[in-house]
Amino acid sequence: MSDLESLSVKEDNYKGLAVDDEVKPLDLSAKSIAHYAKTRFTDLVPSKAMMKANKHLLNPLPGLKLIPARQWVMFLSAFLAWTWDAYDFFCVSLNAANLATYFDKTVKQITWGITLVLMLRSVGGIVFGYLGDRYGRKYPLCLNIFLMAAIQFGTYGVSTYEQFLGVRAIFGIMLGGIYGNAAATALDDCPSEARGFISGLLQQGYTFGYLLAVVFTRVLADNVEMGWKSLFLLGGSVSLCLFAFRLSLPDTKAFVRQREIEQYNRECGIPQPTFSQKAIGALKNYWAMIIYLVLLMAGFNFMSHGSQDLYPTMLTKLYNYSHDRSTVTNCVANIGAFVGGIIVGHFSNFIGRRLSILICCVCGAALLYPWAFIKGTGINAGAFFLQFCVQGAWGVIPIHLSELAPPDFRSFVVGVAYQLGNLASSASSTIETTMGEHFPIDGQDPSEVFDYATVMVIFVGAVFAYVFLITLVGPENKMVSLTHNIEEEEQEVAHENQV
Repeated sequence: MSDLESLSVKEDNYKGLAVDDEVKPLDLSAKSIAHYAKTRFTDLVPSKAMMKANKHLLNPLPGLKLIPARQWVMFLSAFLAWTWDAYDFFCVSLNAANLATYFDKTVKQITWGITLVLMLRSVGGIVFGYLGDRYGRKYPLCLNIFLMAAIQFGTYGVSTYEQFLGVRAIFGIMLGGIYGNAAATALDDCPSEARGFISGLLQQGYTFGYLLAVVFTRVLADNVEMGWKSLFLLGGSVSLCLFAFRLSLPDTKAFVRQREIEQYNRECGIPQPTFSQKAIGALKNYWAMIIYLVLLMAGFNFMSHGSQDLYPTMLTKLYNYSHDRSTVTNCVANIGAFVGGIIVGHFSNFIGRRLSILICCVCGAALLYPWAFIKGTGINAGAFFLQFCVQGAWGVIPIHLSELAPPDFRSFVVGVAYQLGNLASSASSTIETTMGEHFPIDGQDPSEVFDYATVMVIFVGAVFAYVFLITLVGPENKMVSLTHNIEEEEQEVAHENQV
């Protein structure tokens, strides 16, 4: 007798395991809204009793020890996929001048390649998110990585500007597909005690990808005869290795378990909702949540792009930093981002997801002055700690989105919410540049140089305020099961069988 068969005594038990937890339609009555508004404050700070009960979560080591070797390997595959995705994206922005020279175009024309990527990421989030929830995390992510490798080799082989734009547009779809399935791969089977730490570590794959792009740009693009093309040849080669790595691993246990239970119930004649029925039910019950997640991610993406995209330009044009000095400051900022994401992500297990984000917004706002207005080496400290706060808040996002998303559509909702938020924020540099026209520097053409520091402080400060407010009024499902509570229900049914 199989493990699934041994669980059964009554048909109702199978139904409980097979069908998604019932979610009541959104209650928009005045009483419900008033209760929700009240609990946004009363549930924000954990009680003394709760903090005492969760005191063990302060130490990340016990939670990390609960992660088996198999799950660490699964996490590594997700982290590397997300890292290498970011590496390819930043290879274009870091080599815009070299690309402009090669194609005989302006840097502004080359940045259209970046814009196309940002605009089409949502398509990838939708397509690969759907495939991930329908067919599992493994093969859609493998396909995504393989196609990403093909696009990287395609970028290496382009010879005209039009070809460059074409392959970058397709890459935007590939880029958008990675996040949702990578997050599900890393978190589906992760013990609840370690989710915050793993969430923060996963998110910093993007920061790590940027640092790798910086390093390989200096090592390869600036030194070898092949120039910028060497970066994409390397990118495609590594992506093929990542494809083989992920292909050698199984799907997540949570997804496999759910499908096994559904298959067993079908064999027993127990009614099962179709994928389409589940999708309709999820939209009916989670529509407000999905809209909220998109608005939340729009704020987060404005926060990261607003504080990062024009920062190197500010250092070189406003403060006359050399290229090497600007690179050092940006690397210091990204190290702060990496550290912040892991630390804040972990502590969100103890103090809560929303409170962690709110603290980062307040501290980040307090650090805007040293981040933007200090001209000497002290600006490195400001850059480090501001990005510590920005990416510290980001470190909470993978698990926060996963806990709020519909269980059967986690890859889709997490990926699409992230990418739609990214699409909304794609104009952040344009907004800051337009604002710059109102903050000219005496004797300088505003179209070339303006008071970047003042503009960025105003913009990022406003974004911090927006993220603070939307997080304050938003929901939180800290430590909620990511697997329909299947394991708990299996244990309960098994206990009944023994009795």
